[in-house]
Amino acid sequence: MGEFEQRVAVVTGGGSGIGRMTAWRLANEGATVAVLDRDAAAARQVATEVRGTAYEVDVRDGATVTAAIDDVVERHGAVHVLVNNAGTGDLRPLHTVDDKLWHRLLDVNLTGTFNATRAAVPHILRSGRGAIVNNASLSGLVPTRNEAAYSAAKAAVVALTKSTALEYGPAVRANCVAPGFVRTPLTAVWDDHPDAFAPIAASLPLRRIGEAHEVAEVIVFLCSDRASYVTGQTLVVDGGLSLPQAGTDAALAQLSASFGVT
Repeated sequence: MGEFEQRVAVVTGGGSGIGRMTAWRLANEGATVAVLDRDAAAARQVATEVRGTAYEVDVRDGATVTAAIDDVVERHGAVHVLVNNAGTGDLRPLHTVDDKLWHRLLDVNLTGTFNATRAAVPHILRSGRGAIVNNASLSGLVPTRNEAAYSAAKAAVVALTKSTALEYGPAVRANCVAPGFVRTPLTAVWDDHPDAFAPIAASLPLRRIGEAHEVAEVIVFLCSDRASYVTGQTLVVDGGLSLPQAGTDAALAQLSASFGVT
């Protein structure tokens, strides 16, 4: 038997990338999986692959999110696991972010997480126990250049996760993952500009960009009973990206080389 036999999981943004891989892993471990995505065709495709159910949902719409999660309970009897993976990003200087973009980044990344959490918590409480895992970002812990709105939204997701853990324990555990550079449809631009991103991979202790399934493995761990004493935490999945001190690591590497240390 799998770890998630007789458990029902909801995955937002489940139509591609990390969400798709998470749906796959949960299903492989026996979960009944509901795939929520604003791309109806992608949601149906993944739901077919995992023998789950699909919902066309824009997570910014709280009423639609609630209706979908209520329908999951109507169909399957409960919700035990929620993975808030739906998100979006943008790269531009802070002073060029207009109101529409600002609200889109906050509404998808933060309000979407809130909407699904608010809808799922009562059902998880009724089931007796369960877990929520939110996809934050390393940028929410260590902001990156030209991602001010995205970083702010993801930092708020971390805070929301801690509040959820505090308010709803012990029945509900709530945690975050904070991925670094990971290949997903949202990062397809990297393939168009390999020269720009090659130095990033080369600078990582693991010397490569991460893959969606590697983040999914961490998400599934946090959802599982193996993480039964873990709540309110943010687990960084970044290949060591956050280890070097900005502005000093390259200089120290050069200094070490001058002493013959490589």
